[in-house]
Amino acid sequence: MAQLRALRRVASVLTTPLAPEDFLRLVNPLASTRQLRGLVTQVVPETADSATIRFRPGKGWNAHEAGQWARIGVEIDGIRQWRSYSLSAPAGADPAITVTAIGHVSTALVRNTKPGDVLFLDVPQGDFVLPRHPRPLLMLTAGSGLTPVMSMIRTLIPRRPDADVVLIHSSRTRADALFHDELLELADQFPGLTVKHWFTREEQGRRLDLTDFADLETLCPDWQARAAYACGPAEFLDAATALWEGGAHDGESNLTIERFAPVLLPGAGGEGGRVTFEKSDKEIEVDGDVPLLEAGEECGVVMPSGCRMGICRSCLTPLVAGRVRDLRTGEVHGDEGELIQTCVNAAAGPVHLDI
Repeated sequence: MAQLRALRRVASVLTTPLAPEDFLRLVNPLASTRQLRGLVTQVVPETADSATIRFRPGKGWNAHEAGQWARIGVEIDGIRQWRSYSLSAPAGADPAITVTAIGHVSTALVRNTKPGDVLFLDVPQGDFVLPRHPRPLLMLTAGSGLTPVMSMIRTLIPRRPDADVVLIHSSRTRADALFHDELLELADQFPGLTVKHWFTREEQGRRLDLTDFADLETLCPDWQARAAYACGPAEFLDAATALWEGGAHDGESNLTIERFAPVLLPGAGGEGGRVTFEKSDKEIEVDGDVPLLEAGEECGVVMPSGCRMGICRSCLTPLVAGRVRDLRTGEVHGDEGELIQTCVNAAAGPVHLDI
C-alpha cells in the first residue's frame, strides 16, 4: 500500500495540474474514483417524444432488480443535473432507462443523448419489485408508469413458463404507447402474458375508470385473485389505492404502488416567504406550496437533488434559520443546522439555507 501511494504521488507530480485519472479517462471514460459513471451504448426511439437509453456502467454498479430505479446525472450547460429514472431493462442485463421528453432534464436526455456519451450514476434502489414467490399478477400502468413494469415483464415472462401476468396499460393513443409492438409480440410468444391496451383518445375514448370495479371486471375478471402492481400519474394511483382500500378487493389489500412524485397535501405550504441561499448569495420570494428545491433552481442555485419525491434524501441541505413546512404532512419544523429535504419542504416564513 505504501508503494502504491508513492506511485500515485509521483504520477500526480507528472500530470499536474490534471489528476492521473483524468488521463485514464481518455482511455476508459468510465474510470473514476469519485463518481460512478455509465457509457451510453445505444439510444432507441420509442415514440415521437421518448427514447430508451442503454448504457454500460462502470465498476461499483450493483446489478438491479426488475422494477428498481436509479439516479442519473447529466451535464447541461456545464451544470450537472440529477433525476431519478426507472430501469426498463430486464434484471441481469446492462441497464437502460426509458425517458419521455417532459421537463428540462428529460427533454435534454431524449433529444441530445448519443452513443459514447457518459452518464453519472448512483446505484439502483427501490422496493417496487417482483414478489419472491410465483403468483398471478395484475399490472396497472399509465403513461411512463409502464417503464418499471416493463423491466418486470422482460425479466419474468421469458424465464418462467408458469408466469401468469395480466397487463392493463393506459395511454392517450397507440402512437403514444410505450413498447406497444414489443408487448404484443411477447403476448403472442408467451401464453403467460395477457396485454390489454386502453387508449383514452382512441377506441375507448375515455379514462380507465377505477372509481369502481366495472372496467377491471371487463378487462381482467379474476383481478381480485391477483397480486396487483400499479404505476402512473398521481390521480391514477390515488383512484387505484381508494378502490383497493375501499373494500372492493376481497380480503387484505394486495396492491403495490410506485409513485414518480410525492403525495403533497393541497395548500399545505402555508404562508411561504423569502428564501435566502446564503453561499450562493441569492434570494427569492415564494408561495407556500413551492418546494425549496424548485425555489433554488428558479433563481439559479445549483441544488443537490435525486428522486425529487422525499425518498433518497440526496437533497438534504442545512437550515441556517427559519421554519419550513413538510408538504406531505403539513408539519412545520426547523431548527438551526437541521438537514432539510428541499424537494418536499416549503417556506413557512423567511428561510435561510446554507447553500
